[in-house]
Amino acid sequence: MVVDGAVGTGTGTGTGGEPESSDSLRTFGAVVQALREHAGLSREEFGERVRFSKHTVASVELGRRMPDPAFVERAEEVLGNTGALRKAVGHLARQPGLAVWFRQWARMEASAITLYTYECRMIPGLLQTEAYVRAMSADQLPPLDDAQIEERWAARTKRQRLLRERPNTTFGFILEEHLFLRRTGGAEVTRGIIDHVLEISELRNIDIQVMPLLQASHSGLQGPIRLSETLENRWFAYNEGQESGQLISDSKVVSVLQRRYARMRSQALTIQDSVSLLQRMRGDL
Repeated sequence: MVVDGAVGTGTGTGTGGEPESSDSLRTFGAVVQALREHAGLSREEFGERVRFSKHTVASVELGRRMPDPAFVERAEEVLGNTGALRKAVGHLARQPGLAVWFRQWARMEASAITLYTYECRMIPGLLQTEAYVRAMSADQLPPLDDAQIEERWAARTKRQRLLRERPNTTFGFILEEHLFLRRTGGAEVTRGIIDHVLEISELRNIDIQVMPLLQASHSGLQGPIRLSETLENRWFAYNEGQESGQLISDSKVVSVLQRRYARMRSQALTIQDSVSLLQRMRGDL
């Protein structure tokens, strides 16, 4: 099972964790630049209209950055709604280390103002440690080579910067107790992942709750849930399975998942009790 968007077939990462430049990224950037210059806009002026910095605009135009969905939509509006950018973005090379089906969610994740995650299979990627990632990679089928494992961890570290670099984003995690009891990678790896989760839980914008192993009422039995709120206050959901992922935009379906997640927040241990349980589990290792 490939969970949390790992593993792809990318060719590596560039400086600063950005995707390595590719022909498709450079071509897309050149189109953006040509349309911007045709409209008589400087990078700074264009950036103000699409609500991204001139440095972000430059990174996109030079093929060093995968454009966010919001960037594409706003750029289309500013540059005449030709549809060229919307059509071209679907052909961009994906971010190294991320599976092709995960890339759209990863871009949404990077600009979300709210992110909720319920996971019952393994510790979510945003909370994983290097040792935990390597332990999971050792069991991956088909087997991974060393370069693919490094690529997977590089993609994780880039995503995890969101937790500290977006202090105004609300992150919520509900994790099943058995994720820690399984001891993926052994006792030492488990001690490390518990220590890391406890450290992350101290950030004021992050709520971590544990769903106890013995739980008579559980609203998440249908499987994992991921929810994201955009800058425009639209909600999306994402489901991932064996070698596939599905972005959900249907408001009725998203509403059902929101209600399930809300119910689980009341069923799981409180934040304080979750911390206490993790500390006890850490002491038992």
